[in-house]
Amino acid sequence: MKILRTPDSCFENLADYGFSPHYMMVDDGEGGELRVHYLDEGPKGADPILLLHGEPSWCYLYRKVIPILTAAGHRVIAPDLPGFGRSDKPAARTDYTYQRHVDWMQSVLDQLDLTNITLFCQDWGGLIGLRLVAENPDRFARVAAGNTMLPTGEHDPGESFRKWQQFSQDTPKFHVGSIINSGTTTELSQAVIDAYNAPFPDESYKEGARQFPILVPTTPDDPASTKNRAAWGELGKFNKPFITLFSDSDPVTGGGDRIMQKLIPGTKGQNHSTIINGGHFLQEDQGEKLAELLAQFIADNPINND
Repeated sequence: MKILRTPDSCFENLADYGFSPHYMMVDDGEGGELRVHYLDEGPKGADPILLLHGEPSWCYLYRKVIPILTAAGHRVIAPDLPGFGRSDKPAARTDYTYQRHVDWMQSVLDQLDLTNITLFCQDWGGLIGLRLVAENPDRFARVAAGNTMLPTGEHDPGESFRKWQQFSQDTPKFHVGSIINSGTTTELSQAVIDAYNAPFPDESYKEGARQFPILVPTTPDDPASTKNRAAWGELGKFNKPFITLFSDSDPVTGGGDRIMQKLIPGTKGQNHSTIINGGHFLQEDQGEKLAELLAQFIADNPINND
């Protein structure tokens, strides 16, 4: 597997981002290794909050969320998916599969030996993270889902998603920062747009960003559909606290919260919220509010070790 690695110089002096990088090596699935970047903030002895980003962002997306959670005494782990952020970027579109991303994030859980995890997942962070929950239920203490879903390909993804999928394949240049700006209710500054562009010095680094939209299962015979259906079977038995924190202005995932509340038993009795004035990237629009809701969710649902 040919690997691209964004130069460290691309990440210097990013707006409102002062976190230290951490790295680990994971099996690339072809006999080699690739480097995964992650943030590890807050007290190391505290139970971890795992923040999973989606497409085409990176852990910069959580810069407003992390300080509030660490100030509340939590440890926060925020990895960059391979192909994004400071993680290595496989150079070929065919290197990117749904299963490989699940496997790579599984390796993060295993190598860091994370337990009593509170997961927050958005966009592809949910497609991957909810699989991890279903396949490792004992590792997770709580789950919070925002603007995401675990599709099996048996339901129409909707016109907004189909348009996005088509755009991602047809556009001559994949302007990451502008794409994220278009998915927010607030207008991002040029410095923030530049920070989202930072991992991608040129188009060759964007093969993962282009591939992710067509890896979403949209037909029942998709390669990921069988395992996603199996994951729903496990989520249908997940009784630990599960909250939905969706935003009010996301045309792609709207309504997914109601499906989760219907099918996942751990959602019962939780203080589900619709975050006002939040687009698809609610971490950008309402990061502080999201962090407050996450901290409250954890406080309201202490771990019972009896």
